[in-house]
Amino acid sequence: MNQSLALIPATIDLSRTRSKALALLAGAAFVALLARVTLPLPFTPVPLTLQTLGVLLVGAALGSRLGAQALLLYLAAGAAGLPVFAGGGAGAAWFAGPTGGFLLGFVPAAWTAGALVERFDSGRRPLPAFLAMLAAGAVIYAFGLAGLAGWMLLAGEAAGPGKLLVLGLLPFVPGDLLKAAAAALLLPGAWRMAGASGRL
Repeated sequence: MNQSLALIPATIDLSRTRSKALALLAGAAFVALLARVTLPLPFTPVPLTLQTLGVLLVGAALGSRLGAQALLLYLAAGAAGLPVFAGGGAGAAWFAGPTGGFLLGFVPAAWTAGALVERFDSGRRPLPAFLAMLAAGAVIYAFGLAGLAGWMLLAGEAAGPGKLLVLGLLPFVPGDLLKAAAAALLLPGAWRMAGASGRL
């Protein structure tokens, strides 16, 4: 059995094509649903959103490979014009905007969450699961800040480290700590739901 599926409850057989497709669709839809919960901030083009909670939970629950694939599907849906990005946004132009780097970071972040849970069996213990979520969140920040810096430079704005941290990191740390904790606590329940319904 593929290692990325090893921690999914045995009552769901994700080796079957149909089950995999359902898991991918459900994972992408879950992130899209949480992306609707958005709070714009007046001092930064990056909004507060529950989107990242979905990224962490989907990656950890589905495993590294399926989790990353679910987020690829999510990004493809948004690029194709479906209103799945923060606040109902859509279109490929979002990848060139101030939040484009954060979006691109979702795929490696989901893979990271899944890989760490698989490697250390951390999903069954809250503290290791929380640390896995923090590591995945750091991946989102790395991509996001790089993308935000590039967007600012293209817009002709100064992109010093201090300003970049104020716009893309510091206001979001408290909320992201809570989201990492929530994802760690919800992970066992996500596995139970997968076993009961055949999808995440």
